[in-house]
Amino acid sequence: MSTYTARLEALRDQLKRQSLDGFVVPLTDEHMSEYVGAYAQRLAWLTGFEGSAGSAVVMPEQAAIFTDGRYTLQVRQQVDGNHWQYVPVPDVTIADWLAEHAAEGARVGYDPWLHTRQWVEEATQALAESGATLVAVESNPIDAVWADRPRPSEARLAVQPDDAAGKSSAQKRQEIADWLAAKKADAVVLSALDSIAWALNVRGGDVAHTPVALAYAIVSADGTADLYVAPDKLTDAVRQHLGNAVRLHDRTAFAPALAGFAGKRIAADPDNAVAAIFDALDAGGATVLPLRDPVVLAKAIKNAAEIAGHRAASVRDGAALSRFLRWVEETAPKGGLTELDCVAKLLEFRQATGVLKDTSFDTISATGAHGASPHYHSTPESNAELKPGELYLVDSGGQYEDGTTDVTRVVPVGEPTHEMKDRFTRVLKGNIALDTVRFPRGTNGGQLDSFARRPLWEAGLDYAHGTGHGVGAYLSVHEGPARIAKPNYPGGGPSVPLEPGMILSNEPGYYKAGEYGIRIETLVLVVERAISGGDSPMLGFETLTFVPIERSLILPDLLTPEELAWLNAYHAKVLEKIGPELDADDRAWLAAKCAPIG
Repeated sequence: MSTYTARLEALRDQLKRQSLDGFVVPLTDEHMSEYVGAYAQRLAWLTGFEGSAGSAVVMPEQAAIFTDGRYTLQVRQQVDGNHWQYVPVPDVTIADWLAEHAAEGARVGYDPWLHTRQWVEEATQALAESGATLVAVESNPIDAVWADRPRPSEARLAVQPDDAAGKSSAQKRQEIADWLAAKKADAVVLSALDSIAWALNVRGGDVAHTPVALAYAIVSADGTADLYVAPDKLTDAVRQHLGNAVRLHDRTAFAPALAGFAGKRIAADPDNAVAAIFDALDAGGATVLPLRDPVVLAKAIKNAAEIAGHRAASVRDGAALSRFLRWVEETAPKGGLTELDCVAKLLEFRQATGVLKDTSFDTISATGAHGASPHYHSTPESNAELKPGELYLVDSGGQYEDGTTDVTRVVPVGEPTHEMKDRFTRVLKGNIALDTVRFPRGTNGGQLDSFARRPLWEAGLDYAHGTGHGVGAYLSVHEGPARIAKPNYPGGGPSVPLEPGMILSNEPGYYKAGEYGIRIETLVLVVERAISGGDSPMLGFETLTFVPIERSLILPDLLTPEELAWLNAYHAKVLEKIGPELDADDRAWLAAKCAPIG
């Protein structure tokens, strides 16, 4: 019996002990985080799935795992199809599946600290139609059978300097207080970890790749705040930084504190605050206002200091990645180079900057067929050698005190096929189309998504992921609320209008199952773009990422004169910005990569 089969059986036995006929297992934590600490990796522990988004349902005789198009291949490679049904979302929701498979009278459990209230309402209604019941558990049954479950991180908080943050915590809390006054609210619950880090100008080390701390905060209408965090995480420097206006409590005191707002109007974000928070506020007699966390949009619109910091981080990171690309180009043809060798070497180049805090996510180092899984993660078991005739895709980023980076490039090993070049060039055309688009204020990312897809659509091709996500300022590499994606793309709430100061990714791609993957990703800044003779305020994008785009994969004849001019101008900027950061040999290599085409 495999480890994962034994774990599935152990969970089913535990469900019987808790009088449950099923249980829902999401990949998140008590803060609805995308990336979670090891202690919260319940889905991976149960199934073996290592993607960053997914859920599962376990019933007495059936089990299903739910993933979106990014993980169609990966989930089949990592999760045993003899025991798990693969269910695609958003085609089929968990609520849909439960309604079809739950028996009449069944009691299906869920952890109220791991789901939103909206999800609970939808699942409750779906089960009711089948005569089944959704039951909130007091203790998570997986935790009862996960014998060696890791403890939450004990990393300490650190102060994010005001010159990097661009505003003091006092200024930010006053802006939240002004928002509360406008909403006629007494306080707001902040449960999203990056919202707390941003509002208080602190960073942490509790989640890999994301500099946040496990905590809760409640900001009051007078601009003061209550921070709930493990006391051992607080240094004298952090205590001094927070000052008397931020009252400190143990993290375990948060849930009881929610009962103390009888007669008060308390705001909580229905997308970020879990059902247990709403339930506790309701039970305590508070009037709950289901409003979006006021920090979400504020931190998405970067201030001048954050933008300047990101530009500096991008140049530093681009130089490290350029050194790496040269190394791959020269090393791979010799043979013996593996995906994990590349991960280690790229980390070495970034660490050589002397200021790297962490990578911004697990590096996607994928050669050949592995590149066809957009979120592939190389392991010792899957580690493959880069071989002639393959495309090598590397999607990676760095966390620096002044900025968070995310960039994808593709390198051919040996001679690429004409088809590879065609697909790469179409992806490039989509990247250029989005980079150069002009749009009126009020436009959201969903309205721009098709610009990046059109060159692929014209050849009967597409890709099963979003085209762009928001990026934080030394925070989450995937940041809401802005995104560029089809309206039904899973993950995140409704699209919001893009505003100057937002930083997003621009990453169209193409994936041929069993053969190769292509993605070209740069980060862009939303800026004002005046158009002569126009009568509407317009916006556009400023490119922030400067790393050469592989010229040997480009079919110049597929590019219009305008696209070719864009490419040559982009490479001229890459050489201008990155060249001075390199030694003579690397600079000569970069100059050749950035030479004009056509």
